Amino acid sequence: MVFYFTATGNSLYVAKEVDAQPVSIAQAIHDPNKIYQADSIGIVCPVFGHEMPELVKEFLKISRFETNYFYILLTYGNRHGGAAELAKAYVEGLGIHPDYINVILMADNFLPGFDMEEQRRLDKKVDEQIVHIKSDLAERKHFIAPVTEQDRAAHQEFLDRLKPAPGMFHDLYEITDDCIGCGICTKVCPKKCFHMEGQKSVWNPAGCISCMACIHACPMLAIKLKMPEKNPQARYRNENISLCEIVDANNQWAEPQE
Repeated sequence: MVFYFTATGNSLYVAKEVDAQPVSIAQAIHDPNKIYQADSIGIVCPVFGHEMPELVKEFLKISRFETNYFYILLTYGNRHGGAAELAKAYVEGLGIHPDYINVILMADNFLPGFDMEEQRRLDKKVDEQIVHIKSDLAERKHFIAPVTEQDRAAHQEFLDRLKPAPGMFHDLYEITDDCIGCGICTKVCPKKCFHMEGQKSVWNPAGCISCMACIHACPMLAIKLKMPEKNPQARYRNENISLCEIVDANNQWAEPQE
C-alpha cells in the first residue's frame, strides 16, 4: 500500500513505479476510517522547505498504520536539507517508527528559484534512483538517508530567510485577465483554494500549502507569482504524468463515487 501527494507529477510517478495502484493523500484524508493495514505501507511526497507538505503531515497525524514495514520516499529538486532526518523526527513524534526513508533527486518546480526549461533538460538519473529504491524495498532494507551538517545548515538558512516574512508563501498568487475560466486550477488544488465567479477563477489563500499545482497547470499562464521568478513563460509537469491524473489525485470538488 502506497500513499502519495503530488503537485506536478514527480511524486506520483515514483509512487506508480513502486505500486500499481497508489492512493492519493488528498483524497484519503477524507476517509471516515483512517486505519490502514498492509504488509508494507509507504508514503511518497515532495519536500517543501525540506519538510513534508502540511497536507501529508496532517494525514499522518490523523491516521493509523498497521504494518510490518513503513517507509517514506521524499522527492526533491535541488537540495534536500536533511529531509529524511526531519521526516523521521516528525513521524516518530506521532509514534510511527519508519523502517526506511530515502530521497529522490528530480526536477525542481519551485518557480522563484528555477527555470523550468532548464530543469527539463537536466538528466537527474531518476529511473536509476527508483530502481535502486525498489530493490531496497523488495529486500525490506532498513535505511535512513544520511544527513550532513551541510544539509542541516541549508535547512537553517531557509528558516532564517523566512523569519522576516513568515507568511510570504501564503500570499503567492494573483490571477490576471488572461484567465478564461477553464477551472483547471480548482481541480488540481488539493486544498480547495480556488473557486469560480462567473468566468474567472478566484484564489483564497486560506489553507494554501504553496504546492504550486495551480500555477503549473494553468494553460493560459493566467496565475502569476507576486514575487520574481526565473522564467515566467515556463511551467512544469512530469512528462510521465497526465494532467487528468493530477486532477484525479487532487480534485476536491468532484462528487463522491458510489
